Amino acid sequence: MRVRSETLIVSALCAAWYALSSASNVVGKLALNDFPFPLTMTLVQLVATTTLSAPALAAFGVPQIYASSRAPRLRALLPLAIAKFLTTVFSQLSIWKVPVSYAHTVKATTPLWTAGMAWAIFKERVSRGVCGALALIASGVVLASATELHFDAVGLAAALAAAALLSLQHLLSKRLLQNTTVHHLRLLQTLSALALIPLLPVWLVAEGRAVWMWRGSGSGDGLRLSILVAADGVLAWLQAIAAFTVLSHVSPLTYGVASAAKRAVVVLGSLLLLRNPAPPLNLLGMALAVLGVFAYNRVKIRKSQPPTLLPV
Repeated sequence: MRVRSETLIVSALCAAWYALSSASNVVGKLALNDFPFPLTMTLVQLVATTTLSAPALAAFGVPQIYASSRAPRLRALLPLAIAKFLTTVFSQLSIWKVPVSYAHTVKATTPLWTAGMAWAIFKERVSRGVCGALALIASGVVLASATELHFDAVGLAAALAAAALLSLQHLLSKRLLQNTTVHHLRLLQTLSALALIPLLPVWLVAEGRAVWMWRGSGSGDGLRLSILVAADGVLAWLQAIAAFTVLSHVSPLTYGVASAAKRAVVVLGSLLLLRNPAPPLNLLGMALAVLGVFAYNRVKIRKSQPPTLLPV
């Protein structure tokens, strides 16, 4: 009975995660179409996650990080926060420049980057099964790129950078978070707050003045855009909570499978809601990439369970 109850809880959490992630990407794309400032969208998401988490965590009695361990713990988390900041920026840039479905297809290359970095940094070798799955992912992304009707080199580069940085977060989390006792939602808030430190000066230089000038020009529907930007921040916070909560209930490998399914749902949802034209070969490329991620996780499940990873 207890196992069944846990299964129902995880299923409900995954359904919420998939729906929130799809909504966040669609709303973010709509906002960026009229408000071409990816750094500002990143700022809104991180501020929303930091500020909205505070009353929610207090209401549920989630403990603070103890003062005695705060400084060393924050130093340990800073590399992850920087990686989170960069990952979010490149993710926003990618969905601004290319369709959401294509951006998430390219981000399916995360296992490729993970395997490559693990080999380059830690000399970890991969099995034939992993190589086959990685080849399937690469083939799917190449096919999707070759047939993408709205292809953009900057969008492709941004999506690849987001995938690579996500892989770096995975590798860093293996080394830094194995023995952490911080509540998973407190960790989410702390990482978001730390990510604001490198973001703010970059935003002021790159977009601060431009956003102010754009605001003063009266471009676009101000009320509609304000609602979209605010909704994007709230949805990003909610989907991050769902992701961190799913990871707290399941093993990292099960989470990897759930994350692959989420990516498939986001791709399908964006195609249906945003009505992006996609020829059959483009759809085949997307399907191959997602199938490759499932195959990669299946191979990993057959091996020993890895340490904790950060949500994606």
